[in-house]
This record gives sequence, structure tokens and C-alpha cells, in this order.
Amino acid sequence: MNHRDLFEKAEKIFKKENRLIQLPVSGKAVFVGDTHGDLNATQKVIQCYLKEPYRIVFLGDYVDRGEKSLENIHYLLELKLEYPEEIFLLAGNHEGFTAKEFSPANFWNTLAPEERKEYGLLFSHFPVAATTQNGMLALHGTLPDLESLDDINRIEWGDESWNRILWGDYVDQETENLGDFWGRPRFGRLSFSRLMERYQRRVLIRSHQPNAPPMMFNKRCVTIFTSYAYLPVRTIVVADLEKEIRTADDLILERI
Repeated sequence: MNHRDLFEKAEKIFKKENRLIQLPVSGKAVFVGDTHGDLNATQKVIQCYLKEPYRIVFLGDYVDRGEKSLENIHYLLELKLEYPEEIFLLAGNHEGFTAKEFSPANFWNTLAPEERKEYGLLFSHFPVAATTQNGMLALHGTLPDLESLDDINRIEWGDESWNRILWGDYVDQETENLGDFWGRPRFGRLSFSRLMERYQRRVLIRSHQPNAPPMMFNKRCVTIFTSYAYLPVRTIVVADLEKEIRTADDLILERI
């Protein structure tokens, strides 16, 4: 299948999804951190978990850094066509190049201008968060400051809330807002606790920030990576959707 046919079919699926994915109330969920062109990591996750009773949620950053960005994103898009209710592809900041440029961007720099537009348009339809009824929220960077969780569905590609979700960092300090650092808005425990209370969620699962502690804020903020592009280990989270989730102690962290 050529990439234009693939994009056309995938876009129809993404347009049917909300910005905020509601995961089922039964079964299990697998959360996958940045894969960044690490096709082997993506394939291992699929081989192990693309079966009942799992749903697989990728947290973004499928391109750049690694050597197989093109193969990685096309593989995932083809799987999304075949298993639209089992695989969910959230947006990461590396999918948002056409809204906010960054460097290095080795994948984007290989594309012709027209191809950049095509990839950028497709990625702009990706959801940006996933949630569960048993207390979890998953996204790429940090929490947006909205009136309610459902307001995520009204986020516009490239707006302030989008920037927080895709570009935000957490710092393990007793503070609210630490300002921007190289285009990355930074927030502390006070911001995290306030918004998690507002959204009535107990645990946040995220990626994006390779220098962050794996556990922050009393084990309620879990940061994972699933690519050798940054770290020597690749980690995923497995969660029971029927069990109350209060801290990371209620999750299973696995290496692949």
C-alpha cells in the first residue's frame, strides 16, 4: 500500500476518535513510551500483547532519533487499520513538527515539503490522551489546565493545551509552574496534584522526558521509555482495567 492510500484510510479512523480515548472497563491495557524509530521495540510489544484481553496505547514519538522512523510509523498505521479498537496512537511532540518546529528532526528533514504537509496533516488527527474508569490517565508530556477532562476533546492542534500535553516536563519540586526551558513548559508537584484532583484521576502514565525519575509525586506520576534511542532499557506499563489503580504499585512495569 502506498503512503497516500495508507494515510487516507488511517485518517478516516482517527477522525472517528476523540482527542481523549476512553479505554474499556474490562481487560488490560499496555502503555508504550516513546519508540523513536525503534521498530524492534514496537514489534516486540505487538508480538506479546496484540491479543485478548489487551488494548495497546502508544504514547507518541514514533519518528526521529532512531534509524527506522518511516518503517515504525507505517507499521503502526497499518496495524491501526487492521485493529482500530485494540491499538491507539497518541500524539507526541515529534509528531507535531508542522505546528512547532524543533531540532534535531532527522525524520522530518528527509521529507520533501509536500510530504511534510501530508504527514503533518495526518498526525494532527491523532488523539492526545487516554483515560480509564479505574483511575488512570495517559499522555505524552504534562497535564493541560482545563475545566474538565472532557475538555481535552476540544483541544486544537498547536494550542496552549496541546503544547502542555505534547511538550511539558515535570520537575520533582514542590511548586506550580517553573516556566519554559528551551520551549518545554515545566511544572511541579502542586500543578500535578491540583489537576489530578480536578480530573479525579490517581495515576498519570507518560513518556517524553528521558531525564525524569521513573516515579514522581508519591508514585502517582510514571514516566516510561520504550526505545533504545535514549536509555539502555525499554519499559512498558501493564495495567488491569478492572482493578482500582491508586499508585504505581498497582501497575506492572516490564522490560522488553
